[in-house]
Amino acid sequence: RPAPEEILARVPEEERRRQRGYHKVFLGFAAGVGKTYEMLTEAHRRLQRGEDIVVGYVETHGRKGTEEQITGLEVIPRKTVEYRGATFEEMDAEAVLRRHPALVLVDELAHTNAAGCRHTKRYQDVIELVDNGISVYTTLNVQHLESQKDVVEKITGVRIRETLPDSMLDRADEIELIDIPPDELRKRLAEGKVYIPAKAELAAERFFRKGNITALREMALRYTARLVGTNLSDYMSSRSIKGPWKTGERL
Repeated sequence: RPAPEEILARVPEEERRRQRGYHKVFLGFAAGVGKTYEMLTEAHRRLQRGEDIVVGYVETHGRKGTEEQITGLEVIPRKTVEYRGATFEEMDAEAVLRRHPALVLVDELAHTNAAGCRHTKRYQDVIELVDNGISVYTTLNVQHLESQKDVVEKITGVRIRETLPDSMLDRADEIELIDIPPDELRKRLAEGKVYIPAKAELAAERFFRKGNITALREMALRYTARLVGTNLSDYMSSRSIKGPWKTGERL
């Protein structure tokens, strides 16, 4: 049974959650598994129910199917940033705040914004949107979590430069694992459904070797299972359910 102090401590947090937006993360293990496509598919389902939805930033990587999924959704124009002679397009967080939709779609959660943006990292934009009562759908690959980057570098030989703290997933309201068998992902890569042909060939020889993506897939599965286990423990504790339930071993 939770102590009275624990119950009282949860009250402010529950009240804060009622006032903030809902944050859902579509988590995968590599580019091309279908995170953005699934996010857009769910957005269209909600749009058909009459909900107020906008696209804050979606990266299609030239994928025809993903580009078609944006059709029919309101898109917030991107912000153009000039830095050291180069031009960058970033999500216009200020415009999203002014528009204040019920839900905004924000791709690539670990992205580093160009200098001059409202925040250094895109996940910081998402925190501000959620704290201002806007629900956010985002996408993320497991290798961009700070706790996983060193392991990923040892496995793939690729240094992950864009990361975010694991606490971003701890504070998310929902995480949906988007999974695909390694052979099917490599087939998608060969068909040009992940990157343009020139880039796809190089990726297949390096990062997308079957052993690499199999290991990344296991990392995503295990990480999600750990989060689910934590959520189950919190649920049982908050409702004074005796346990633990033997779900882990049975699974």
